[in-house]
Amino acid sequence: MLFKPESDTAKTTGNSVARSAGRRMVSITLTLVILGGLGYVGWAALQQKPTAGRGGMPRDLPVPVLAATARVQDVPVYLDGVGSVRALNNVVVRAQVDGKLLSVNFTEGQDVRKGDVLGEIDPVIYKAQYDQAVAKKAQDEAQLANMRLDLERYQQLAASNAGSKQQADTQRAVVAQQEALVAADQAAIDNAQAMLGYTKIIAPLSGRAGLRQVDQGNIIRASDATGLVIITQLQPIAVQFSLPQQQIVRVNAASARGALAVDVFGNDGVTVVDTGTLKGIDNQVDPTTGTLKLKAEFPNANFQLWPGQFVNIRLKVETLPKALVVPTSAVQRGPVGTFSYVIGEGNVVTAKPVVVTQQNETEAVIASGLSASDRVVTTGFANLSDGAKVIIGKEGSVPSADLAPRKRSRGPDAKGKDGAGERPGKKGEGDQKGQTGPAPAEGSVKSGSGAKSPP
Repeated sequence: MLFKPESDTAKTTGNSVARSAGRRMVSITLTLVILGGLGYVGWAALQQKPTAGRGGMPRDLPVPVLAATARVQDVPVYLDGVGSVRALNNVVVRAQVDGKLLSVNFTEGQDVRKGDVLGEIDPVIYKAQYDQAVAKKAQDEAQLANMRLDLERYQQLAASNAGSKQQADTQRAVVAQQEALVAADQAAIDNAQAMLGYTKIIAPLSGRAGLRQVDQGNIIRASDATGLVIITQLQPIAVQFSLPQQQIVRVNAASARGALAVDVFGNDGVTVVDTGTLKGIDNQVDPTTGTLKLKAEFPNANFQLWPGQFVNIRLKVETLPKALVVPTSAVQRGPVGTFSYVIGEGNVVTAKPVVVTQQNETEAVIASGLSASDRVVTTGFANLSDGAKVIIGKEGSVPSADLAPRKRSRGPDAKGKDGAGERPGKKGEGDQKGQTGPAPAEGSVKSGSGAKSPP
């Protein structure tokens, strides 16, 4: 067996290591060159691609929006509250005498007038008492007439000294006593006549009768708590509502200037069903709720309001003359406060800070920041930014372009290609729960403070 010298083996190993290191250096160099070339190509492509806006739309393309012009008008100032409808008068009709209920002369739910006979109680006992009182008075009046004749005789005898003056004075006192007895008889007659009249149950006011509490033929008593029926006055009608205690000074000041108008809304919370006037303000604040109670009266001509019903009301306290008004959707809110996009020359928008005095669902009153000639953007904020150019659609219509681009899922028949009017998207996009649903219609926008349409 032959063996190589150790020096030859070491030389061979050194040559192999050198060759391996050289190959690694060449690979690293080639990799760096390739990566550098790819980076250059990407950089060049980005330089040629137009800059995109906030919503993915190129900045050099106009953004489709809707606009409105600020206007000057008188704006009423309202205070909103919640109240309950209450009858202006509510009466429990009870019998004033005891007896058998012979008849009921009304229909449940019927409108009755003051003085109508609602029911009749058996009058036999009370008629007998009346007749007895009348007879007693007649008896006492006959005695009084005889006593007056005797008084005249005693006076004539006393005048001629044929009789005693004391006897004449005594007879005069007897006549006075009998006159008082006749007056008492007349009072008894009046009382008996009143009791007889109470056998007819009369409506004390005009209103609507409720459900009958006692049926015909029953014994009805004056001490019964339920009574015969409840009459509720529906025209006019009252609404009691509450306002925060912070509005006390404002309401009192407005009330001192004159009668205040109050509107009551229907079940939809939008339609004004009746308009009335403020009639009263409570004299203290409820400490448990921190609110003040007020009472308004309404004509209720169409019976829109019903006792016990909860309603929304608004109280008009003043009117702002010549106020600057814009749509509420034109007022946006950002980190530094409220602002509006104003369309200037060349249809270029500028974000201007504004101060809002008050606003509701449709209109906002601007204290400062805008002028009457300014046009403000009301719809299309998804792709809008300060300094962007816009294209204004017809007011009252929806722009044809999609102002709030969204990812849309493909239908089952559009696999591998984009469907008409859809944007390509990944499977399941647009569904929060991973279920694929129909794409919302393009151009749909939710008006408000910069809010996009919900996905």
